[in-house]
Amino acid sequence: MCGFAGFLDRAGFADGEAVLRRMADTLVHRGPDSDGYWVDGEAGIALAHRRLAIMDLSPAGHQPMASHDGRFVLSYNGEIYNHLDLRRELEANGQIGWRGHSDTETLLQGFSAWGVPGTLDRVNGMFALALWDKGERKLFLARDRMGEKPLYYGLQGNTLLFGSELKALRQHPAWRAGVNRDALALFLRHNYVPGPGSIFEGIQKLPPAHYLEIGVNDVALPASVAYWDIAAKAKAGRDTPFSGSAQESVDALETLLLDAVGIRMAADVPLGAFLSGGYDSSTIVALMQHRSARPVKTFSIGFSEAEYDEAHHAKRVATHLGTDHTELYVTPQDALDQIPILPHHWDEPFADSSQIPTLLVSRLARSEVTVSLSGDGGDELFCGYTRYAQGYDIWRRLGRMPRGARTLAAAMLRMTPANLIDGAMKFAPERLRKMAVGDRMLKLADVLNVERADDFYRSLVSHAKNPSALVPGAHEPVTILTESDPDWPTDGDFRDRMMYLDMRSYLPDDILVKVDRASMAVSLESRVPLLDHRVVEFALALPLSYKLRGDEAKWPLRQLLYRYVPREMMERPKMGFGVPIEHWLRGPLRSWADDLLAPDRLRRDGYFDAEAVARLWSDTRSGRRRLHYHVWDVLMFQAWLDAQATR
Repeated sequence: MCGFAGFLDRAGFADGEAVLRRMADTLVHRGPDSDGYWVDGEAGIALAHRRLAIMDLSPAGHQPMASHDGRFVLSYNGEIYNHLDLRRELEANGQIGWRGHSDTETLLQGFSAWGVPGTLDRVNGMFALALWDKGERKLFLARDRMGEKPLYYGLQGNTLLFGSELKALRQHPAWRAGVNRDALALFLRHNYVPGPGSIFEGIQKLPPAHYLEIGVNDVALPASVAYWDIAAKAKAGRDTPFSGSAQESVDALETLLLDAVGIRMAADVPLGAFLSGGYDSSTIVALMQHRSARPVKTFSIGFSEAEYDEAHHAKRVATHLGTDHTELYVTPQDALDQIPILPHHWDEPFADSSQIPTLLVSRLARSEVTVSLSGDGGDELFCGYTRYAQGYDIWRRLGRMPRGARTLAAAMLRMTPANLIDGAMKFAPERLRKMAVGDRMLKLADVLNVERADDFYRSLVSHAKNPSALVPGAHEPVTILTESDPDWPTDGDFRDRMMYLDMRSYLPDDILVKVDRASMAVSLESRVPLLDHRVVEFALALPLSYKLRGDEAKWPLRQLLYRYVPREMMERPKMGFGVPIEHWLRGPLRSWADDLLAPDRLRRDGYFDAEAVARLWSDTRSGRRRLHYHVWDVLMFQAWLDAQATR
């Protein structure tokens, strides 16, 4: 795991290494062990690298690295888990005098033997890379299949900038990019900036499973090319679904995951795992312990607020599996202390508040290990989120209502103040009382008039329903959630569709961004076995009736875990990995929020409608509405904006 940056300047440049060093210095957290630079001023290419040594700790793993034949130079971030298999395949075609045992060297020899698409097709790993082909005078940028590792790029004048994080690109003297107001509107809708755009105009994220080929004389950036197509894999799974029994699907999943976990346990440094006590992380830890001759190091954090605390569940699982477990109970102040540093580490506006506990557990793990496995991806692959069941049920019921009745019901719900509905709940029987019913009713009103399933799903996952009203002059760009998809069958199950859309959007742009930035902030490599592409393809081919059996979500994953952990230890309501933002905004964070949301400041900055934000904040602060997530989105942008001004 590392960080890299570079640039391609068709007009040539002077003092390229000094610029590279400034870019690389911003990435020291991603690679504290060493740095490296390679410049070809005549060709106009420069590559920088910051190394976190995981495999082959010797200088033989140093980057940027040249291929044996001298044709290619590579700067890369990630791990290739099957690189020893690739070495054997390469060796079968001729004798190779390996310089060391790093996966970087294996990748380079693969590019020499099979070309870029042929090598990427063979690779099982997480990565982002920049490869310079001296012979063809071409630059290749590539990213792993599911988007675990980040890669930003874009033209600034005649200079192409690229790297692991935006802060590196901003160090180049050609940088002129301003805030993209349209991307800001998308951020308010989703609480993250969806790819392939970024918060800056002219700067993009390379999509997962794509590579970009740029010739030194190209006058414009070409379109990226997919080397693995998740849409095609989803279609193949629908056309040729898993044909075994439900129990056989559990056996197949166990075989796949044992291998996926095993190859991700290879490291020349200490290794452990995050353990929340939920199904996904518990499954990964159980399989790790099954493959390990010594207790696996596991890490969890706890909170004093019971509704946010899973540490005691994690401890029970750890005790049963016999892991070497470390837990840390954090105070509200411990969590609050992270907020000032969030904009620096996430580098782009990001408002998923679970970034705070993710950063805390990453720091805890880094105190003992350099690599940690996580259980991310299980919900998207195996129908785990509650919106898949509840959202589907609501959509099915809406389909039975006449259009006129839906329109009338929506109007009535919007006319009834949310606080009045909540007040009426006090008089309902205790077993029927629910929190924030008023806001839930208003959310229901938003979807009553929706006609397309995709629009219904977009409403479910949206924070601001009309973000352009908060960002004057903004127009939301097309995303995977709004573009038409003629290849998806109209008679397909809506739950399959929601999982697929999450794999294309929420997973790479929220979940994996959160994990990457939090772990890399403390120089910790995080590996995600459930996102091994073989597991993903298996899940896409698994019938929905196997993933969701009755009311039991993630059925095959649960059944697999029950082979290692007693069912009664796991059966409890699903919890998120969150923090009490709503309470903090009315308490210890109130003055901080007041400063960032001051109307005069908002008008001066010029990004938000100050009056609309003032109403949002007033309703939240007074408790009239539960709109804290909307407010948090605005606050995270404002805090990010402050951080940009200090760089």
